[in-house]
Amino acid sequence: MHVLAIRFSAFGDVAMTIPVIWSAAKQYPQHQFTVLSRESMRPLFLQMPENVTFRGVNLKQTKYKGIGGMWRLAGELIEENRFDAVADLHDVLRSQMLRLFFQLRGITCCHINKGKTAKRRLTRSHHKIMQQLPTSFDRYRDVFSLLGLPIQIDFTSIYAAGQKGDFSCIASAVPARQPDERWIGIAPFAAHQGKIYPLEMMEQVVIGLGHHKSIRIFLFGAGEEEEKVLSDWATRYPWTTRPKDLRMEKELILMSHLDLMVSMDSANMHLASLVNTPVLSIWGATHPYCGFMGYGQPEGNALQINGLTCRPCSIFGNKPCLRGDYACLRNITPERVIQRVLSLLA
Repeated sequence: MHVLAIRFSAFGDVAMTIPVIWSAAKQYPQHQFTVLSRESMRPLFLQMPENVTFRGVNLKQTKYKGIGGMWRLAGELIEENRFDAVADLHDVLRSQMLRLFFQLRGITCCHINKGKTAKRRLTRSHHKIMQQLPTSFDRYRDVFSLLGLPIQIDFTSIYAAGQKGDFSCIASAVPARQPDERWIGIAPFAAHQGKIYPLEMMEQVVIGLGHHKSIRIFLFGAGEEEEKVLSDWATRYPWTTRPKDLRMEKELILMSHLDLMVSMDSANMHLASLVNTPVLSIWGATHPYCGFMGYGQPEGNALQINGLTCRPCSIFGNKPCLRGDYACLRNITPERVIQRVLSLLA
């Protein structure tokens, strides 16, 4: 059997497919799996089992726009491989069109159940139903079950069990590790304001951790505005390092050598989780109950304010704050973050 698994975006959601697809490939070595995603996601899949291939696509290209573009893409995929089943792990208009084209050729297709009704009950402003929803890992796994491929998710890391990424690949970009030095990653950004711990407060965390001489902090982020902030911190605080010119595959190697990652509910939480690094995640407008906690991360590693009746107010943190003050984030003091970091390191 050859299975086509479709998941275009967002970054964290694509990262969350890896434990499931890795487990499927290991448990069904007689089958082939092809992952269809944006070309920019390719580095995430470089360490997959041999029976997994990656098919990247640049959806910004004119030839892939609209119904005609998806018809063209479906034709290319069918010409490249003979697929027996399609696992739609996205269920958006693009993937729905692709599913239809494959179904017209008699190919079995199953898609994710996103649980939108339960998510609305969890995030509505009144009479919330606060309960843990199935995780994205559960939902992805269920799609493969529908295709007749039940999976036990037993993923540990994209690297060999108990191993880390090859440090020699990044040795020239990071300082040598000193004896007894603890390495912490801090990724202070996210896609939406409702998920970003206030930068002036995160800076206080950086300063406070700097009082502990055995700690080195690596700053993670992307984009021009993020680079300005992180470069400024790296200049002013000598115990911090802003790794330069590290592509995603090398960032994953560095993350595998960290003792702890401090992250928002963001892609970096998922990247660190994929290399079996503990993550202290800070949650504001969103909530782990929505099902997007990093793979293998215990619930106790989620730092959040309980008791705010407005939380969570959205699944993705993209809605304006109902209170106008982002108390869900600002009520988490820098001292509390520092204490949790030190506790986890201990």
